[in-house]
Amino acid sequence: MLVLLPPSEGKTAPIEGDPVDLAALSHAELADSRRRVGDALAKVSGQRNAMKVLDVGASLADEVVRNTTLWDNPADAAARVYTGVLYDAAKMASWDGPTLERAASRVRVVSALWGAVSPADAIPAYRLSMATALGRLGGLASFWRACLTPTLNALADGGLVVDCRSSSYVAAYRPDAPWVAVKVMREFNGKRAVVSHMAKHTRGLLAAHLVQTDATPATASDLADAAAGMIGDALVDVALEARAKGPDELTLVIAG
Repeated sequence: MLVLLPPSEGKTAPIEGDPVDLAALSHAELADSRRRVGDALAKVSGQRNAMKVLDVGASLADEVVRNTTLWDNPADAAARVYTGVLYDAAKMASWDGPTLERAASRVRVVSALWGAVSPADAIPAYRLSMATALGRLGGLASFWRACLTPTLNALADGGLVVDCRSSSYVAAYRPDAPWVAVKVMREFNGKRAVVSHMAKHTRGLLAAHLVQTDATPATASDLADAAAGMIGDALVDVALEARAKGPDELTLVIAG
């Protein structure tokens, strides 16, 4: 089983620690690509048009400036650097050593800068979206697709892929293995509707559930059974839809 997560837009910048060691991150074969993206990001972030290229507002100016010293900034476990709704729901920052060790083999965060990292990998904070085009590298989803496809297919090794990513990150890697996309709906007065904020929260709960328990689903049905263990706590229902093309879809239903 491989769980795919999106990075968070918000990040907690480490205040101490060594800079990132590209050779020490998961998937050493991505080191050259990571260096190219990081160098391009640092360069763009020092230009006058940086805010426009990175598509961020004035309130994030300090984060863009921080990109310029990317290779010198302190690094910490991605589980503590990534923050936001999904990561807070998973309580990832408080995962202990054994949990992070399990996550290192079960979870990957698909990233515009790193390609893919495990929650245990030490990285600095940064500001970059997969929807960005960086100079000669072009669109990052296209740039990473050629790198991530063999790397993540090898990691999945034909096992089930549980996809909790948003669409821009799906564009960077589409699994060849059995693939289930996780959708979240809210039920209120007998009617169901798609939600956004709570979707991130619920996907975070599912990710934590899959890492912190002995659940190792091999099929979409196994995944639905594992998710059903959250009914009565975080969920009111679980539904699985098989699809002829693309991923199967697992819908997690929360109460309104």
